[in-house]
Amino acid sequence: MQHRLLNSIFLAFLIPCLFAAPVERWSEQNALAWQEKSGWLVGPNYTPSNAVNQLEMWQAATWSPELIDRELGWAAHLGFNSARVFLHDLAWKQDPEGFLGRVDRFLAICAKHKIRPMLVFFDSCWNPEPKAGPQPAPTPGVILSGWVQSPGRDILADPLKFADLEAYVKAVIGRFKDDDRVAVWDLWNEPNNVNRSAPSIARIELPDKERVIVGYLPQVFAWARSAGPTQPLTAGIWTGEMKIADKINGTNKLLIELSDVISYHYYSTAENHTEIIAALKTFGRPVLCTEYMARTLGSTFQNNLPVFKREKVAAYNWGFVDGKTQTKFAWGTWKQAAQGEPELWFHDILHPDGTPYKTEEADFLRSQLIGR
Repeated sequence: MQHRLLNSIFLAFLIPCLFAAPVERWSEQNALAWQEKSGWLVGPNYTPSNAVNQLEMWQAATWSPELIDRELGWAAHLGFNSARVFLHDLAWKQDPEGFLGRVDRFLAICAKHKIRPMLVFFDSCWNPEPKAGPQPAPTPGVILSGWVQSPGRDILADPLKFADLEAYVKAVIGRFKDDDRVAVWDLWNEPNNVNRSAPSIARIELPDKERVIVGYLPQVFAWARSAGPTQPLTAGIWTGEMKIADKINGTNKLLIELSDVISYHYYSTAENHTEIIAALKTFGRPVLCTEYMARTLGSTFQNNLPVFKREKVAAYNWGFVDGKTQTKFAWGTWKQAAQGEPELWFHDILHPDGTPYKTEEADFLRSQLIGR
């Protein structure tokens, strides 16, 4: 038993060294040139309305290109030119070639609507026990009730299993590394999130999860860089100090130092975004806000989007079409399910038939985005 434990500890330290890559982070000049070429990227965090999670979006049995085409057409009508979209390692593992083909088809649909997506590889949020195959129905009144982490807890706990994910990262980036239809690679969503706001999830998280994932981050970036992408790499900061550059440390500092372009999440007022953006711009690189817009927290398009436009910060709101992710409900529904329709939608912009939740909101988006 002790021998196996020592071996595991040894591998945990050895594997990051084995996967170190000589490919360097982009220079500030290259990052700023990418921003100039890309223009102002704005769009939703997008999951089709008929998918409860990433697996239901990408698995062959529930893959819905016609619905995606229709919904991204609505996005283009509002003026969106990008979208942040989550992949999943299990969808690739069960069907590598089929998965890559579906990503290719997705990119073709995006290109049809002049949308260049940001693709997300890994995610530390919500259920740590993902399973391929049929996914559970959404729990009524609960936000993101079926969302799953990628990779799952069992892979995170084993450095050898985690090392197998090198093939996934390199296969996807290798296929699309020169593809202008992809805007950005987001390597890990909220890597240090241990889901304390969801007690039922927090109880089954991997012990010491943040330390384990922080140890993996440099090798994930190394894998991605060694595949030779012409698009920038990032992973966003979302908690802790973000408003004072000199006090940004720990995991946030590591993510900034690894990323070609700097990304962050924040659901709050325009004043707070203004302070964060000012601090992050001191690092000399483009800034992207990869999650915002929660109406009950004062994070609205009318408040936030003019700040992003003025500061040339790419902006990705959470949610688009009301559907199985149920993100019109607030985070508190993890503790107590909502009864009936929320008084004010938390996220999301459109009803399932494409009509706006708030007409004045849709009109505002078009006024800010069309023609830019």
